[in-house]
Amino acid sequence: MADTAETADIAHVADIADIADTIHAVDAAAVMRLLPARPRLLALGEPTHGEDTLLDLRNGLFRQLVEEEGYRTIAIESDCVRGLIVDEYVTSGAGTLDEVMERGISHGWGEFAGNRELVRWMREFNDGRPASDRLRFAGFDGPLEITGAASPREALMALHGYLSDRVDPNLLPCTLETLDRLLGADDRWTDPAAMRDPARSVGRSAEARRLRLLADDMEALVDAQTPQLLAASSRDDWERACLYGRTATGLLRYHHWMADPSPARMTRLVSARDQMMAHNLLAVAARGPALVHAQNSHLQREKSTMRMWQGPVEWWSAGALASARLGDEYAFVATALGTIRHQGVDAPPPDTVEGLLYALPEDRCVVDARRLAAALGDVPPTPRVSPWFGYATLDPAHLAGSDGLVFVKDVGPGR
Repeated sequence: MADTAETADIAHVADIADIADTIHAVDAAAVMRLLPARPRLLALGEPTHGEDTLLDLRNGLFRQLVEEEGYRTIAIESDCVRGLIVDEYVTSGAGTLDEVMERGISHGWGEFAGNRELVRWMREFNDGRPASDRLRFAGFDGPLEITGAASPREALMALHGYLSDRVDPNLLPCTLETLDRLLGADDRWTDPAAMRDPARSVGRSAEARRLRLLADDMEALVDAQTPQLLAASSRDDWERACLYGRTATGLLRYHHWMADPSPARMTRLVSARDQMMAHNLLAVAARGPALVHAQNSHLQREKSTMRMWQGPVEWWSAGALASARLGDEYAFVATALGTIRHQGVDAPPPDTVEGLLYALPEDRCVVDARRLAAALGDVPPTPRVSPWFGYATLDPAHLAGSDGLVFVKDVGPGR
């Protein structure tokens, strides 16, 4: 007689067969059929970074969304300020592709072939098109790395410069010289030791506290003077000033919590990062329909969790925050994988969601995640355990919170 686990596996396979009509090739039409209407933000998650197989899939989906669904923006998990360089290139041709990939995409991800191909194609698509029909690029992460955060200098100086050219000087809360003096040397802000040692952070110094007030005052001034600013500059310039404002206040908040010695420090930091991401996503959504691409944990509706050196942390992701604001205008499609053999990730166990999907004949497919969750019953399959830290496996309990699930059977080595 088969044991209980084997019987359960057979039942799960049968349940998946019952929803075969919802398993389709990965394309824009199949994804849209899962949704009640075209969302302003269609979020495509990934469980690992830098794999060309997944970047190529994203690029193909974006092209179809552009050509078939009228999408005109893509936002990726990269520095929002540096992303302005990429957006300028794809809309106007400013700079060269090599320069843009080096300077415009953070985390070293400008070196990925899939990201380079995306930017090249967007520039080619835009060539000769009217401004109203051009594709736009956005980074929606803050100027942050896992080892620390940038100085708020660039955002604060740019914000001050925009305002000083367009409003009564008496309305400005400070001079440029005051900002420069309070900021001091940038390496005070970027000391990597501050990530593990709160005492090394300048985020709660007298200068940082003053800068938080000034950043808040300048951001409020942009808001209060919006009619005049839009009359005196383009909407793109005004949107860029808004980005500088929320980046400056977000960075100063992040540095404040880097100096926090309490047990809640890391929870505060990851929450502050995703809050910055969410604000950038809402700004992208205001521009029109966009594809968003980032790690699953930044886009899911459920609370995200991670184990760090201070222990486990949990927080509401950028996607959860954006979804709470946008409702049905936010959609999330997670991605799960079978193998990444070049990273030591072999075929998944058959009693996991990945294992059940791996048994299907399709190399890539999109599945109705909610119907799959219902078919699998009240007790979800066993969570998969990844042998490689760079791959975050699917949490079966999160299936019902996703609008769709993309499954890629095998991820090969990159170009």
